[in-house]
Amino acid sequence: MPGPLTGIRIVELAGIGPAPFCGMMLADHGAEVIRVDRPGTALNPRDPLLRGRTAMQLDLKAAEDVAKLRELVKTADGLIEGFRPGVMERLGIGPDILLGDNPKLVYGRMTGWGQDGPYAHAAGHDINYIALSGVLGALGRAGQKPTPPINLVGDFGGGAMMLAFGMVSALLAVKNGADGQVIDCAMTDGSALLMAMMWGFRAQGMWSEDRGTNLLDTGAPFYDTYETADGGYVAIGSIEPQFYALLREKLGLIEDRLFDAQFDRAQWPAQKERLAAILRSKTRDEWCALMEGSDVCFAPILSMSEAAVHPHNVTRKTFVDIDGVTQPAPAPRFLR
Repeated sequence: MPGPLTGIRIVELAGIGPAPFCGMMLADHGAEVIRVDRPGTALNPRDPLLRGRTAMQLDLKAAEDVAKLRELVKTADGLIEGFRPGVMERLGIGPDILLGDNPKLVYGRMTGWGQDGPYAHAAGHDINYIALSGVLGALGRAGQKPTPPINLVGDFGGGAMMLAFGMVSALLAVKNGADGQVIDCAMTDGSALLMAMMWGFRAQGMWSEDRGTNLLDTGAPFYDTYETADGGYVAIGSIEPQFYALLREKLGLIEDRLFDAQFDRAQWPAQKERLAAILRSKTRDEWCALMEGSDVCFAPILSMSEAAVHPHNVTRKTFVDIDGVTQPAPAPRFLR
């Protein structure tokens, strides 16, 4: 079935991490994505980030190959590049040149720090970008050092998905008669934006900068992870009163006065200790039998291998097998 981006051509200059993820998302939804890589480099069929592409090899330090790229971009709707600021200009394929060739081009630039600012030309990785944006300092348990969430928040959430959104927005503007433009997508900016709700909580006096003490950062006993008798783990998220009441019912805590004041932070340490003891009394599967699929807001914490075969994910086809490689299916779903 054709995707909603069918008919859109994107040129992706080869990179790692967020730029390929952006290209993957656009390709997943129907865009023709042509990945331009160094000579002698082939698409890795075991890398889900590279699925859905066609590929070509060009030496962008060679004038004749730069000329070939310019000709290709004249036929494209968008371009994705993930080099440091100034690199594309030095190669002779900066936005002024490519937009001069193709005024309707959407020129997507993916960097960690952005195209300007004191850090713009410095090296960095996800962990650095989310450190500067205030995200990493909020992640972790009370009294412990910050814990990086792999590279999900900077590279993929704050970077790739923001660029994909920016590309589609600019492509829509072009469709509605606007000229092409440059998108300056910085992982620092994007990761900061992902914290918008917490900034709102902070403004309302509902969020402490002491990590691990808040409603959603493992401070609350009813929104945390717990070990089970077999060494597994479960996730509890019983925030709303009716869900919290059901949690108490399932755990035999209806008559336990310790749990009457759900949002009394002074009681949270004792409540958490009691919940930990109870949840260690049964295996993960036993807790699943009691609470899975209920309004407790419960889920077993699965490994990647387990997630791929869980009945809900199998029913939803959340994971697919492509050439023997298990990987996440495209999302979101378009029902037509």
